[in-house]
Amino acid sequence: MSRLTIYCFLLVIGLSGCGYPSMPHKSDTARPMRIVSLDYCADQYVLKFADREQILAVSPDAVKDFSYMRDEAVGVPTVRPIAEDVLILKPDLVVRAYGGGPNAEAFFKHAGIPVLTVGWTSNVDDEEVGSIPSLVQHMADGLGQSEKGRQLISEFRKRLSQIHKRADGETALYMTAAGATTGPGSMVHEMLLAAGFENFEDKPGWRSIPLERLAYEQPDVIAAAFFDQTINRPDSWNPMNHPVAERQIQDRTVVPLKGAWTACGGWFIIDAIEALAEGGDS
Repeated sequence: MSRLTIYCFLLVIGLSGCGYPSMPHKSDTARPMRIVSLDYCADQYVLKFADREQILAVSPDAVKDFSYMRDEAVGVPTVRPIAEDVLILKPDLVVRAYGGGPNAEAFFKHAGIPVLTVGWTSNVDDEEVGSIPSLVQHMADGLGQSEKGRQLISEFRKRLSQIHKRADGETALYMTAAGATTGPGSMVHEMLLAAGFENFEDKPGWRSIPLERLAYEQPDVIAAAFFDQTINRPDSWNPMNHPVAERQIQDRTVVPLKGAWTACGGWFIIDAIEALAEGGDS
């Protein structure tokens, strides 16, 4: 499986509509001081909220270009998401989204190590159904950094309120370098709505870009994600190599979205929303 395919698979997971588990509130006086992060989605929150002296290790992907907090990860020790490698570090908290596999949370809890799980949401900011701010506060509380969470939420909501949305009726199609798109029920869909667009893809779930429809109907804007990746480019079977798809990139207004903005569900999706709202004017 190519690295790009893995990116897009994780994108599907990271921007899906699953809920996230609750965790007992940790006050700032009960901060975990030996934190290990098992995957790059977890890395984002650990690197954003935890003080450097709290962090034992992050995942090897923390410094990759699809990691939003990659600059902060430079110089931080890394660990593979393998039970033996983690246990030898004697952490007092393991943070994960998918790292270590489906049984990792149960394993570490059985070993007496608390686990903070990065939850998923498909909502930008709706407290009734769970949202990015809810997830942010969940993670900040679990890392013993509640005030940092509240500050980030305040900044997130301020930026969200200042976005000048697109005019009614304009459509945008989200396209990845692997030729995937998504419709209602995903964080991508909510991201487009937050920027003021209607989603050109009206079918829920993740799927290949609608080549047949694009042959006779076009969106106003292309939201192009993961095109900044330079390794393992799509092979000859990729939908993006079809002439219809190529014409969208050539003929339509294109807003480039960095892979790090959308690879995992987090506060950084505001960067993508702002880019869409502003870039659509170019």
